[in-house]
Amino acid sequence: MELPVSPPTPPMLAKLQPDIPRGEGWRYEPKLDGFRAIVYRDGAEVYIDSRDGRPLLRYFPELEPALKKILPRRCVVDGEIVLSHEGRLEFDMLQLRLHPAKSRVDRLAEETPVSFIAFDLLSLGDSSLLTAPLSERRKKLEKGLAKAESLEGVPEGGSTHILVAPQTDDPDEAANWFTELERVGHDGIIAKRADSPYSPGKRTMVKVKHRRTADCVVGGYRLGKDGKGIGSLLLGVYDDEGNFHYLGHTSSFSAAERRALLERLQPMRVDQTFEGGRTPGGQSRWSQGKEGEWVSVRPELVCEVAYDYLQGNRFRHASTFLRWREDKKPEDCRFDQLET
Repeated sequence: MELPVSPPTPPMLAKLQPDIPRGEGWRYEPKLDGFRAIVYRDGAEVYIDSRDGRPLLRYFPELEPALKKILPRRCVVDGEIVLSHEGRLEFDMLQLRLHPAKSRVDRLAEETPVSFIAFDLLSLGDSSLLTAPLSERRKKLEKGLAKAESLEGVPEGGSTHILVAPQTDDPDEAANWFTELERVGHDGIIAKRADSPYSPGKRTMVKVKHRRTADCVVGGYRLGKDGKGIGSLLLGVYDDEGNFHYLGHTSSFSAAERRALLERLQPMRVDQTFEGGRTPGGQSRWSQGKEGEWVSVRPELVCEVAYDYLQGNRFRHASTFLRWREDKKPEDCRFDQLET
């Protein structure tokens, strides 16, 4: 491919805030619950990159012919791969599409096809748009993808669609989206400055979610009382210097899940995980003066948890496990994603 913006280009990121920002110059879009993806098209060639640099087209082959029908012949588009089922977005079903066997991938492409929702344009023809303001990129996106559908709620399930995400400059309309679209699986609101360039890898956007969540790395575990399963997972994030800090724990698992997690984690044991940062050895609000022994594991597994709020540099209470995040690199789980 010979494009003015080449892979891998890290996507522009968002920082969590509790409320929708208001004032002149803001643009708002629904926050989608899927896989962030940057699509590169150069004539007959199509390449799709995940936010962690994983080639995605092999897992979603149904997207290639659909994208070729809609996208300009030479462009780079930022968006989200989503899976719609029974009128709502389903992230768990989407994760099932990440399967190594081609035969299963092909079968799932027919049974549970995905769609792509575009919301930004990084290049068009021979021109990079990274330094162009969002307002200009948006106009070119709408014109270049004129044959795409407009997203209303969620894509129709059972077939592949290429859509353009809605955008508004009205904060009241954004607040309405925030409330009304939750029932169909949308994750909140993204707010962007109309005059902002596209900043790869930087948290220059704002995200407002229905709950406080964080992507954390599993750095260790504590055994359950019976010794037959884990009692809790120990979670951490990285600071700007690359130090790995203990953030808190999650223990919201069934007995069967606790045993399965212990089997999964035992081969990953190491001498030390939380290098250079805070370790789980300190006191916490839930330890009541006691902290049990813990086992370090290689920091490779990423999960999303829900929490109420931070006390200092850790979760005040135990967090709630939501899902595994196989689409994220451990080093991308950083303090700057957290609401302080």
